[in-house]
Order: sequence, then structure tokens, then C-alpha cells
Amino acid sequence: MQRISRDDLRVLLDTGSVSLVEALPEPQYAADHLPGSVNLPGDLTAELAAQLAPDPVGTVVTYCSGPSCGRSKVAAAAFGRLGYRDVRVYEGGKTDWAAAGLPFEGSRTAPGVTR
Repeated sequence: MQRISRDDLRVLLDTGSVSLVEALPEPQYAADHLPGSVNLPGDLTAELAAQLAPDPVGTVVTYCSGPSCGRSKVAAAAFGRLGYRDVRVYEGGKTDWAAAGLPFEGSRTAPGVTR
């Protein structure tokens, strides 16, 4: 399983050349998620994969709450089984992103709400 660093993920996000997938339940995604990410709250089907990451030869990065969370690895393996060729895991997830002081999107990031 290929891993990706925060810095390399930021480069992909800046160029718009990645499908970023959060592998956590919907309430956690709604509260805060990495900018531009989509949510995979449960099992990945071929139909859902096509919605979340329409290009099976493009780069897909999965993440979850942090290094102790295994959901991103499970999601990455599921994308791989469905034929996606460039699937990477951002193991640091939300914990690493927050530690770097980077922005989030979601209900907790609304004006007047602190993280």
C-alpha cells in the first residue's frame, strides 16, 4: 500500500489532480474534513467508487482521523480491488493536518466556531 505525506498531498490538492476520500462516518465528515474531500462512510461499491473517484487511472488518496485509524487503509484496499491504479493512504489524516495548522471545511469550521 502506497503512502503519501502531507506535503505531497498538498501539491496534488493545489494542482487539482487527486480524488481525496475521507473514510469516516458521515457525522465526523460533516463536522470537519480536509478541503475538497468527499466522504466514504461505509463499504465501497463499484457504483460509489465511480461517484467518489470517477477516474480509475487518476490518483486517489484516502485518509481518516490519524495513524491509529485503519479505515483509510481498508478504503484504499477496496479502491485497489475495484481496479484503481494509483491509490495512496495519508496515514497522518486529520491529526497530522490539524497539527500543521491547515484549514478544514465542515460545520465546526463555520464562522464563529472554533476547532
